[in-house]
Amino acid sequence: MKKIPELFGWYGTVAIVLAYVLVSFSLLQPTNIWYQILNGTGAIGIVAISLYKGVYQPAVLNIIWTLTALVAILKLVL
Repeated sequence: MKKIPELFGWYGTVAIVLAYVLVSFSLLQPTNIWYQILNGTGAIGIVAISLYKGVYQPAVLNIIWTLTALVAILKLVL
C-alpha cells in the first residue's frame, strides 16, 4: 500500500519535468493544453506524496501550481 503514494509522487516529478523539457525544446507551447495537463496532474502527484509524508512546503507550492494550471486550462477551453 505504501507504493501507491510513491507512484503519485514519481508521476508528478516526471510529468512536471517532461512538461518543462517539452516547452524548453519548443516541442510544446505553454498555451498547449497538454503542457497544462502535465503541469496540473504532475502538481497533484507532488501534493499527494507531500501530504502523505507530512511535508507541507511542497504541498502548498504544488497546490498553487495546480490552481494555475487549472485556470490556464479553463482559459484554453472556454
